[in-house]
Amino acid sequence: MTEVMKEALFYRKLDNNRVRCELCPWMCTLSDGQVGVCGVRKNRDGKLYSLNYGLLTATAIDPIEKKPLYHFYPQAPIFSISTVGCNFRCPWCQNWEISQSKVDELKEEEYTPPERIINIMERYNTPFLAFTYNEPLIWYEYVLDTAKLARSKGYKNVLVTNGHISLDPLDNLLPYLDAANVDIKAFNRDTYLKIIGGRLEAVLESTLEMKRKGIHVETTYLVIPGVNDSYEEFKKMVKWHLDNLGPETPLHISRFFPMYKYHDKEPTPIGLLTSFWKIAKEEGILYVYVGNVPGHEGENTYCPGCNKLVIRRGGFSIIEWNLD
Repeated sequence: MTEVMKEALFYRKLDNNRVRCELCPWMCTLSDGQVGVCGVRKNRDGKLYSLNYGLLTATAIDPIEKKPLYHFYPQAPIFSISTVGCNFRCPWCQNWEISQSKVDELKEEEYTPPERIINIMERYNTPFLAFTYNEPLIWYEYVLDTAKLARSKGYKNVLVTNGHISLDPLDNLLPYLDAANVDIKAFNRDTYLKIIGGRLEAVLESTLEMKRKGIHVETTYLVIPGVNDSYEEFKKMVKWHLDNLGPETPLHISRFFPMYKYHDKEPTPIGLLTSFWKIAKEEGILYVYVGNVPGHEGENTYCPGCNKLVIRRGGFSIIEWNLD
């Protein structure tokens, strides 16, 4: 593996060669040689470095619905890239092979400069770029540089994120973002602290900040049996969504499948997802979707005024389009 170290943004030098990373709410204080919670930011001789700058673990051209984004250029092909690491430790992570890996576990990956990403987008005529699969915000310096370059070419940038970032670095990045899907992984402070490893309030604040700054925002709530599947918790999340993001902001309610440390759990009952879908609509969210359940009527977009079918989907494909 090619090691590429780039001095990090948003950190503070302390005494005795220590530094404090200020990228996310963890605010890791690191002695010389230590690595942050994310696994990709290291103190070396009193300076903080990004260890994963330009290191890619996956690239793909996806339909934009896979992010999921249903109200942002439907059916557009989007070039999707990822790296390694995460500042959460979700035991149900669907992409744990890369999110919970360390830089030194990568074998063959070589440095990919931002310019090469743009060249690939030009070659395949994909004017949309997604930072996705693992948590892109811990790839901050590379995301920022690549997003700036993509914007200069007229391309649009998408973030698929857990939203666990401090506001100053977020505000520095937002001028180069166009859309985001934020995972609201639970609506319980203790679940975030004890299971996920983060702060719910920080996620909500960053999501709201994106909305305030004009970013197209959609949210996802992955329903995990025994973790975040109570009606009371879901209704609290829906109320926050309505009060802060507004009724027009799409909500994706997704089905969990056994994965990683939760490999012995049962998938989310489809009946529960349907109940949550109905509740969110009844409470006033105009665009509510059910994900990971092919053929469910919650895949479709309906007119909030007359309930007419506007877009019929099959998985990530649009199979009927009733827009003028």
